Amino acid sequence: MQIKKRIIGLDPGFGIVGYGIVDIQGKSESLVKYGAIRTSAKDSIPKRIEKIYDVLSQILTEYIPDESAVEELYFFRNVTTAISVGEARGVILLALEKFGVKIYEYTPMEVKLSVTGYGKATKRQVQEMVRVMLNMDDIPRPDDAADALAIALCHAHQILV
Repeated sequence: MQIKKRIIGLDPGFGIVGYGIVDIQGKSESLVKYGAIRTSAKDSIPKRIEKIYDVLSQILTEYIPDESAVEELYFFRNVTTAISVGEARGVILLALEKFGVKIYEYTPMEVKLSVTGYGKATKRQVQEMVRVMLNMDDIPRPDDAADALAIALCHAHQILV
């Protein structure tokens, strides 16, 4: 009997955190759920961080993933953006740790290479491969959710190797 494993992929952001959950069993991957946690620019930074934590905690409670895949921070031209994304990423890692979900991290290039076979693939190419791999009718929206699914699939491919 093949063991089933549930993976949550997370694309950290401050305004939008993409999430995607996939199950893997043997060499097959299936879609469970995807979406986005949105915060309002009108809210204070602590309120926005609290919302990310609370909503992610609800998702972790409902779907009980075995492992997580989180996109690593990469170079940002805008320091303010990098700091806010870092804050969001920190609360994401905290929630995963609190729920005992094992954390794996991947760079954008690793995700692209794993999903498309090309480390410099376009966003559209990655989204299309996610759609095909998960037998979806349409590309998942918003883009952050598609990215999160790509991150989850990247991790699935690492496990299946």
